[in-house]
Amino acid sequence: MESLQTIKQRFGIIGNSPHLNIALEKAIRVAPTDISVLVTGESGVGKENIPKIIHQLSHRKHNKYIAVNCGAIPEGTIDSELFGHEKGSFTGATQTRNGYFEVADGGTIFLDEVGELPLSTQVRLLRVLETGEFIKVGSSKVQKTDVRIVAATNINLLEAIQKGKFREDLYYRLSTVEILIPPLRERPEDIHLLFRKFASDFALKYKMPTLRLDEKSIETLKNFPWKGNVRQLKNITEQISVIEQNRNLTNEILESYLPKITHNLPALIKDNVSSSDFANEREILYKVLFDMRNDINDLKKLTQDLIKGGDQRQATENTQLLINKIYEEQNNIDKNELEIIAPNQGEPYKSQPQTEDYDDAETIEDTISLQEKEYEMIKKSLERNKGKRKLAAKELGISERTLYRKIKQYDL
Repeated sequence: MESLQTIKQRFGIIGNSPHLNIALEKAIRVAPTDISVLVTGESGVGKENIPKIIHQLSHRKHNKYIAVNCGAIPEGTIDSELFGHEKGSFTGATQTRNGYFEVADGGTIFLDEVGELPLSTQVRLLRVLETGEFIKVGSSKVQKTDVRIVAATNINLLEAIQKGKFREDLYYRLSTVEILIPPLRERPEDIHLLFRKFASDFALKYKMPTLRLDEKSIETLKNFPWKGNVRQLKNITEQISVIEQNRNLTNEILESYLPKITHNLPALIKDNVSSSDFANEREILYKVLFDMRNDINDLKKLTQDLIKGGDQRQATENTQLLINKIYEEQNNIDKNELEIIAPNQGEPYKSQPQTEDYDDAETIEDTISLQEKEYEMIKKSLERNKGKRKLAAKELGISERTLYRKIKQYDL
């Protein structure tokens, strides 16, 4: 087995970070096997080097190695690209085509940005991983393939699973071994080494002297967050190599080429709120409204009992206490939250205290009707979605069948 340093030299990997060394050692150990590998890490960290190492150190090194960027292939053609298609299977299919899994038989396929795969393609990929079988688009013939899959992603697949965008069973099939490539900001000792390597390469490419940094600019380079990781560092080094006439860089010159660091303030409102979030908020607000109605009913009953018993002063005090409680509950309801239940319905219900006229207290009526709110909510949703029940049901967070029943109930 080749040493770690030999592997770095062979594949042009720069760095001595312990985190990087752990990732490379894991790749070296897993290479002789046929198990699937999932490479994770932020964009620009160099995840594409790991599958190359795994392929070259495996018994498949003399067969095909194909890298596929799953995020760059349109959803309508990705099945054809991966598994092939038969002539006439769709418009434009003028001849039979072999997919990557057929071409790379006996070799390795690197699926970059695997988290971007459509769910229908994920089902096909899972079958290949489990049985080695696939079917071309437009065919009914089952074909076999012997391909090792190495996948990579810069998104959190566990979060994607919770959102229903990635299959959990496929995740566990792909991540038999998971290799994490650390971001550049966690490898500060490697940043200057990488800069020197890139500066030397660009000096040869553009036939000019190599860039050099002073001590202060080296520290600036190490302390910069590098959100684009190695790719960003390489691009900025090339930019300076081409534009800057002074080959001895001071800190002021270096900082003029670095993007200004901005601190993002925490968002007060989430941009992407799912229909389930709205449904949960509706349930909470309905409960608040029901509690308020119960308080009003208690108020009516208590006031009536006290009046019948002749205790006018106590009736007044208790009535005022309950009214204050209702005011407090109402003030806790945000106007924007009420819009979820009844859009554009104006101010929430407000009780008017009646402490002198007990006849009025006996006839307090609920001015909030949940049925009216539901009617208005459904009506406005249908208007916004131009009468399309499916879209309206999705917006309201209910099933289309339930919406149809409500439409019948309210004669909408």
